[in-house]
Amino acid sequence: MKRFITKTVLSSTNSLRSPRCFSQLAQKQTPLPENEIPVPKLPPFDYSPPPYTGPSAEEILAKRKEYLSPSLFHLFSKPLNVVDGKMQYLFDENGRRYLDGFGGIATVCCGHCHPDVVDAIVKQINLIQHSTVLYLNHAIADFAEALASKMPGNLKVVFFTNSGTEANELAMMIARLYTGCQDIISLRNAYHGNAAATMGATAQSVWKFNVIQSGVHHALNPDPYRGVFGSDGEKYAKDVQDIIDFGTAGHVAGFISEAIQGVGGMIELAPGYLPAAYGSVKKAGGLCISDEVQAGFGRTGNHFWGFETQGVVPDIVTMAKGIGNGIPLGAVVTTPEIAEVLTRRSYFNTFGGNPLCTAAGLAVLKVIEKDNLQENALVVGSYLKRRLTELKGKYEIIGDVRGKGLMLGVELVTDRQQKTPAKAETLHVMEQMKELGVLIGKGGFYGNVFRITPPLCFTKKDADFLVDAMDYAISKM
Repeated sequence: MKRFITKTVLSSTNSLRSPRCFSQLAQKQTPLPENEIPVPKLPPFDYSPPPYTGPSAEEILAKRKEYLSPSLFHLFSKPLNVVDGKMQYLFDENGRRYLDGFGGIATVCCGHCHPDVVDAIVKQINLIQHSTVLYLNHAIADFAEALASKMPGNLKVVFFTNSGTEANELAMMIARLYTGCQDIISLRNAYHGNAAATMGATAQSVWKFNVIQSGVHHALNPDPYRGVFGSDGEKYAKDVQDIIDFGTAGHVAGFISEAIQGVGGMIELAPGYLPAAYGSVKKAGGLCISDEVQAGFGRTGNHFWGFETQGVVPDIVTMAKGIGNGIPLGAVVTTPEIAEVLTRRSYFNTFGGNPLCTAAGLAVLKVIEKDNLQENALVVGSYLKRRLTELKGKYEIIGDVRGKGLMLGVELVTDRQQKTPAKAETLHVMEQMKELGVLIGKGGFYGNVFRITPPLCFTKKDADFLVDAMDYAISKM
């Protein structure tokens, strides 16, 4: 395989199309004369989708533009029309297979159309799709029991919702009701949803509208790569105490954070941060909320929940995405004492916990156990991260490789010292990887971080193909 000597003297650019508008990276990457990097090939897979007879990508795009919200956007200059999926692979209208390195934004954990999950959904929909929680049905109770068994401490009471936004909205309301306080502390660079309260907790301007968002304070982000204190979690946590002392009446409702910021660019919180931050919040009478919408359900590999990586036990845990493997489902889990506050008035969610979704959720938990997906996330994720780190040693444009398990990020920069975001180059590499048959996402405030969150059935051969495709795409810039 050809090695490239990379001399990175990139300038900023706003162009998203022409490689000539990039910095001079392509001209400065001089290949050694021997051996050329071969075009990577997809690993073999024993499935062929049935012929597609539906509308073309162009027809669908035209309908989207006419009938759907103009706020919808798509990846890639030529949008991908996904018509079939099987485990870690997706298929377009022409039957072409793609390796799914994004997992529907960290949502597909068991694999696309996993037979056990599909079977549970079909069996349930043939019995009853929806009734109401005003009637009894075993599906919601069975799933709540199974979910509670995966939680530490006394976290055993479950409220089902339809999404992560709903779950975080409910968690923040519970914290405010339980404590009698309004102040919530979140982190800069966080994303927790796009409704009223959660938009307030979200701390990236690109995801916030100019509407009233009150009662939320944003603490310094414990970002080991770009943060002012490097990997010293306790120094960052002092800002939480400062907010309590100088920005509130001394008491707070709660603190909400992810263990690994997904939308924010796959940022692991600095070691030791959550124990110190939780300590300050609890002294101020607040509740600690862990947003596990992306990091939960074994995705980090070494633990089932992201918060466990920092050795803490929250008061409230929220979850969605991987909980249903693509079925719209979310949940809030807390203690019996805290859960009691919702009895002060009537709390109701029409679709939350319906038989179809909870049957799917229970099947997901069973598949994670049966297929050893958490262990696979650890083994394959560690292997993938090691290979990506080797790629960082080869190309100056890769500034950082981070994350745990199969929740990984690769940040591209035009200057490693200044950490200048390589936004246009990020888009270009994504486009080229798509042409090679690999789909990944992007995130971070500057849009220069590859988000790699594949289904947890990802294999080492898949990992090799993903890295080889990234290697090839960067080398050809």
